[in-house]
Amino acid sequence: MLDGVTLEQHGIPTATIITDVFVTTARAYVEMLGVPDFPYLVCPHPITSVGPAELEARAQALAPQVRRLLTGGPERPAAGASG
Repeated sequence: MLDGVTLEQHGIPTATIITDVFVTTARAYVEMLGVPDFPYLVCPHPITSVGPAELEARAQALAPQVRRLLTGGPERPAAGASG
């Protein structure tokens, strides 16, 4: 999260992705960093124990939002948007 915030503050687009068990922590953290509206994406937890096909499906589901974050598209997701 900190890397994404820092890079964005330097004008470098990022697509920060967390798993759903960390949403509460992420909200508190971006608030503490002074950027409560920092956009990040949420995918289901866990990711380490799912198979390649499921991981691919999750990546495909998030891809349009990642693209919008990286290109500054008009539909930039709100903080904590899920895929």
